[in-house]
Amino acid sequence: MQARQPRAVPGQWGIAPDKPLETPAEPLAQRGGCDQICHMASFHIQTDALQTDQPPPEGFLTGQLLIAMPSMADPRFQQSVIYLCAHTPEGAMGLVLNRPIVKPTFDELLKQLDVVPLPPVRQIELRAGGPVENARGFVLHTSDWTGEGSLKVDATMALTASLDVLKVIAGGGGPRACVLALGYAGWGPGQLDEEIQQNVWLSVPADETLLFDTGHDTKWRRAFAKLRVDPVLLSDTAGHA
Repeated sequence: MQARQPRAVPGQWGIAPDKPLETPAEPLAQRGGCDQICHMASFHIQTDALQTDQPPPEGFLTGQLLIAMPSMADPRFQQSVIYLCAHTPEGAMGLVLNRPIVKPTFDELLKQLDVVPLPPVRQIELRAGGPVENARGFVLHTSDWTGEGSLKVDATMALTASLDVLKVIAGGGGPRACVLALGYAGWGPGQLDEEIQQNVWLSVPADETLLFDTGHDTKWRRAFAKLRVDPVLLSDTAGHA
């Protein structure tokens, strides 16, 4: 399958691509071999598919969490928890929630983007949202605040990729809860559905604690706990929720 470049979200910004992201030295999972089951491809982001107050069609998981099964072979996604911002027949796009970024810091990012004030009145956490276009930034936030170009995921969450949200946050305002992700995870048409059928992922309803808290080392197990499942006891043949 040929990867496609995503359409730019209105007002979208990005960081210098020659500055690699730095995550904590201790990985959340043992790194291993990568196989084709979980190949993340660039996804053509359909902004109109996100801008809806209607629940996702039956069988689609927009607004839910994906939990990597213990058998995940791709080291980029071992023990990952992903928030699905879009899941349609054309593909899926999500943000990894439990990969914190050490460098750049929020202050360094604002300086690079010429956003004031510096230092900012308010700090937010940066996370590595996925392996696709990790120089591109997205703010996942509660929908109590929206701006130009904000894309509503569901009744409670929105995604904004414009500089406006960074300026508001730096000034001390903005949404009640938010996180800034660099990069994203993307699937082509039918790819995520196939991976779920192959027991690569479980799905579970999202909640604000798992979306925004900083307990990254325990987030994967806590996501499983919502299903009353101990991941240690799961086999490769477990079904999805």
